Amino acid sequence: MTDQNKALQRWRLILGDASEEKLAEYSQGDGLLDGEAKILDEALAAIYDGTGGTGLEADASSGPRSAGRGPSSPKVAKWLADIRTFFPSDIVSVIQADAIERKGLTQLLFEPETLAQVKPDIRMVATLMALRGKIPEKTKDTARQLVKAVVEEIAKRLEHDIRQAVTGALNRRKHSPLPSLSGMDWKKTIRANLKHYDTETKRLIPERFYFFDRARRSKEWTVILDIDQSGSMADSVIYASVVGSIFASLPSLDTRVVVFDTEVVDLTEQCADDPVDMLFGIQLGGGTDINKSVAYCEQFITEPKKTLFILISDLYEGGNQSALIRRMGEMRAAGVQALCLLALSDSGVPSYDEQVAKMLAKLGIPCFGCTPDLLPELIEGALQGRNLQELAARAGKDAKK
Repeated sequence: MTDQNKALQRWRLILGDASEEKLAEYSQGDGLLDGEAKILDEALAAIYDGTGGTGLEADASSGPRSAGRGPSSPKVAKWLADIRTFFPSDIVSVIQADAIERKGLTQLLFEPETLAQVKPDIRMVATLMALRGKIPEKTKDTARQLVKAVVEEIAKRLEHDIRQAVTGALNRRKHSPLPSLSGMDWKKTIRANLKHYDTETKRLIPERFYFFDRARRSKEWTVILDIDQSGSMADSVIYASVVGSIFASLPSLDTRVVVFDTEVVDLTEQCADDPVDMLFGIQLGGGTDINKSVAYCEQFITEPKKTLFILISDLYEGGNQSALIRRMGEMRAAGVQALCLLALSDSGVPSYDEQVAKMLAKLGIPCFGCTPDLLPELIEGALQGRNLQELAARAGKDAKK
């Protein structure tokens, strides 16, 4: 194939079937698409061409689309295999999401053999969470395995850094004879050994080293995650659930995990036992009553200065907004380390109620979007009592990069 025809082939794949006749005029008689290119074109056309008969929808003559009817599932299975062959995993995730939005692939996810071929990603987990009440029994095990794969991937990505952040922030008053360079208390070691300074070599020759005690006392801090489960917060809900399960596994933290729409549900036990069960216990969508959830969470604040309250919400309040601001202000005034994550997602870019965010910021409660990778540093700073406004400004800035 000539260079010109290779270029024409690429344009044909980009522009779709509608460009076939025009581009063929420049192809010098050669076909624009060879064997593999035809397969790739069919896979893309199934989602992005505005024509019918792609084979991904259920038969239009059969009435409303339903799960497990007609020949659709085998065709979707082949389509999934094709896009995996031709595209890297991150692009596959985008195409899968487009398939759900453009072609109603959601119903076909109810077939175990189809769902088993879907690439696990956070978008697909959000879709399954939204459909949790409609997933048939025969597909539930497959759906659970997909969600579990994503949860384990997120936990693997975040757990070490979160554990290290919490460990580094707590229990630095006691000292231990056990040597650990990362745990050395340099200030105390230098101060205690100043009398051993060698003036000739200009070196400090310490006789004794001091290390921070890494043994953690039980339940030093209370951490409350108050999670908005409205549909727009899907990614944030998933990440927050996994983060909550990591917190719950740390003996130094008394962790509470609460989700809300117009009702409040305490998922602390499910989160500690199995975050996958927790995610299937969340119903995305519905209204929002943030004030009601904050009122519920207040009962767990027994030592305000040892409490970290994280509200994960876009702040579109459907309940009592003035009561919400008052509660949050009283919480902060009592000494609670309080912050609002407008988004906890890979993009870290939130859509939110700016007016409510500004009112909370005036109370000393920072409101910002945050990526999961920036969360450990934020948690460590909060537990150390550092200025949350400064931490938030840095985290928000980094999230935009």
